[in-house]
Amino acid sequence: MVAIDYYGVLGVRRDATSEEIKRAYRKLARELHPDVNPDPQAQERFKEATTAYEVLSDPQKREIVDLGGDPLSQNGAAGGNPFAGGFGGLGDIMDAFFGASTQRGPRSRVRQGADALIRLDLELAETAFGVTRDITVDTAVVCTTCSGAGTAPGTHPATCDTCGGRGEIQSVQRSFLGQVMTSRPCPTCSGTGIVIPTPCGTCGGDGRVRARRTMPVKVPAGVEDGMRIRMSGQGEVGPGGGPAGDLYVEIHELPHDIFDREGDDLHCRVQLPMTAAALGTTLTLTTLDGDEEIDVRPGTQPDTVLPLRARGVPHLRGVGRGDLHVHVQVVTPTRMDEEQEALLRQFAALRGEDMPVSTRAHGGGLFSKMRDAFNGR
Repeated sequence: MVAIDYYGVLGVRRDATSEEIKRAYRKLARELHPDVNPDPQAQERFKEATTAYEVLSDPQKREIVDLGGDPLSQNGAAGGNPFAGGFGGLGDIMDAFFGASTQRGPRSRVRQGADALIRLDLELAETAFGVTRDITVDTAVVCTTCSGAGTAPGTHPATCDTCGGRGEIQSVQRSFLGQVMTSRPCPTCSGTGIVIPTPCGTCGGDGRVRARRTMPVKVPAGVEDGMRIRMSGQGEVGPGGGPAGDLYVEIHELPHDIFDREGDDLHCRVQLPMTAAALGTTLTLTTLDGDEEIDVRPGTQPDTVLPLRARGVPHLRGVGRGDLHVHVQVVTPTRMDEEQEALLRQFAALRGEDMPVSTRAHGGGLFSKMRDAFNGR
């Protein structure tokens, strides 16, 4: 199932701020709301826009979208009631039209941090058998000066004078529904109800700073290109020193000089002279486990595949390994001296192969029959 492009539904960029997302939805709501536009298509678009706003206005759901998932696919809410999951009352519509807030009371300054993503390049042998590598990440960490409080040493937060600590301010506005009392987050304290008179000089009151750190990541055997390893609590620290999100390490498997990978199976190609293919030989092949000898039977034909069981990549979940498939390419000589050519002609004569093979020996094909018809045969 293809994930819904929630950003496209609202017509905003993927890096749009929460305020830009709210403005975009408010604009669509004014145009598409059933009380304003009775067109059935407009109502469907209104449902889609409301669902998109519900997802993108929720930081956790938006993180899932940014990581390539669909937060509504797990509970089947996608495409359903646009007022499900928190959009259920008149206050939510007022929020879209007039900027009203359904929140009551101040919200916490401490919030969950975002997830982080880093790519890790690995060789085939490392993805096959697993490896522990050190990675360097640049993320937000708790400010050590204020321990996440955001205040300068010896100072404390103060109650917001604008909202009196409530975190919101109220106003009366006229609408097609009459006079409506609306509430919105206080612009002075951003809805927290407190202000920091003397911010920390290190983090500027945010409670976190950016820092580069190195940590080990254990890559299990059998991972594939594009897989992600989750490191819980190693992502971005949240505002106000809030709990950190997760760090996702995306595996990028580098191309190999010899092997091509398909799942847990490996494929390689070897070139074999036609004499060796005819007489049979023993090949020494370098595998992921070291050098191994392969017996090539006499009379081996071009494009023959020789399987080596359990010489591929270990299964990520479970026991056992994939196979290694050796594709034989028989090489015909393009240059021969007189002696070699004479010997080869003698060999062909001994086998009765010195004359071209007639297609009539097998009854002929369509073109042979057409040719015979024109020749009167």
